[in-house]
Amino acid sequence: MQTRTLGRNGPTVSALGLGCMGMSAFYGGRGDDAESIAVIHRALDRGVTLLDTADMYGPHTNEMLVGKAIAGPRREQVFLATKFGIRLDPNDPHARGVDGRPEYVQAACEGSLKRLGVDHIDLYYQHRVDPQVPIEDTVGAMARLVEQGKVRFLGLSEASAETIRRAHAVHPITAVQSEFSLWSRDQEENGVLATLRELGIGFVAYSPLGRGFLTGALKSPDDFDADDYRRHSPRFQGENFAKNLALVEQVDALAKAKGVTASQLALAWVLAQGDDIVPIPGTKRIRYLDENLDALDVQLDAAELAALDAVFPPGAVAGMRYPGAGMQAVNR
Repeated sequence: MQTRTLGRNGPTVSALGLGCMGMSAFYGGRGDDAESIAVIHRALDRGVTLLDTADMYGPHTNEMLVGKAIAGPRREQVFLATKFGIRLDPNDPHARGVDGRPEYVQAACEGSLKRLGVDHIDLYYQHRVDPQVPIEDTVGAMARLVEQGKVRFLGLSEASAETIRRAHAVHPITAVQSEFSLWSRDQEENGVLATLRELGIGFVAYSPLGRGFLTGALKSPDDFDADDYRRHSPRFQGENFAKNLALVEQVDALAKAKGVTASQLALAWVLAQGDDIVPIPGTKRIRYLDENLDALDVQLDAAELAALDAVFPPGAVAGMRYPGAGMQAVNR
């Protein structure tokens, strides 16, 4: 397994991680815990070390699933990342709240440790920045978790360049996790990637396959289960879907010409954007896990990278990344 370092002086992890969210939440269909655990075990057997979850996936059930999968000696193989800060409304599945209060930070960590069945979390992210709480206060509380030995490294998710600087001044930030792929290139334009590189912070790219769109497997909005949240996502609706599908079909053609899958080409593009970037594609099927991991062997030359950039320049995608409330939670 190829490895990468999270940040200038951070921990070494597998060059591809595994996002576990879809095993328990958001993408519709009833999850199969036994199959999901088999996927996690297969990933570990192939050398994946970075597993990513969060307390709001399920909610809570994904952390319990991951905890079950890594119980016993498997724990030593894992660099375990989880997140806090998004609070769900039990009466409205589409409603979200953000909580960065110091007292909540401590309580959330205790809950995650219990559900995961571990005595420490390797990388603890603030899932979304709370605009009502100074980032210095939230990160100060996170730093106390490090002092207590409950957390090893700190991270932020979907944070702006300014917020990252303020947080890093309180306690070293090891990684920032944000959406990044051929069809989500905001971090190149909003100063986040440049800031991370200046400060020596690693970048973890979630949804590197465009929430499944870049695989080429999605041909119609009707492909989604009734409870799949993508039905409510602007990029997967109406004219936006058709416009984005036309772009994906071009990627698929480039992949076929190279003799790889569209997923592998899309992941290879993310990997080629810098050795400080660690993508965490998610899956709940072993065959897709293996396909994704084989992307590590796909090398792209300058002409191939230019061809992909021509198909998917920044801003090419139709539609916002999230519905309105979701975009409001992104710290910009």
